[in-house]
Amino acid sequence: MAENYTPDETDRQIISLLMKNARMPVKEIAKELYLTSPTVSTRIKKLKENGIITGFHTSVDLSSFGYNIKAFVNLEVDPKDKQEFYDFIEKIPNVIECNCVTGDYSMIIEVAFKRTEELDHLINVLQKYGHTKTLIVFSTSVEHRDVPV
Repeated sequence: MAENYTPDETDRQIISLLMKNARMPVKEIAKELYLTSPTVSTRIKKLKENGIITGFHTSVDLSSFGYNIKAFVNLEVDPKDKQEFYDFIEKIPNVIECNCVTGDYSMIIEVAFKRTEELDHLINVLQKYGHTKTLIVFSTSVEHRDVPV
């Protein structure tokens, strides 16, 4: 988020509507908030320019494309190896998200694969960077969701 820009209540309302439906037409947002379409467009542009809105996304059921293996891989990475690891992990298309965390492991990596053999291969490669612990997902009770703004 930009240091000098704080979203006001109208910005928050626009963001909330877009979080529910990123394809909501500007005209519909304007109608809902009793604003003009140019006002909404200008505000959205300003929110994007200030890094508050970072993108618009489509949610996809990965299993529809054969990605039935979802897992979280915990990984110990020595601080001196972090940059090399970041460069490596960024290039792996099956990585959904990678976070540097506190605790026994320094990284938690969310991945999706079609076959367990592919997951096994990634884990073997990751062990170059440190010890791993893998958790395979059986089911998801709460899908990724946005928090209220």
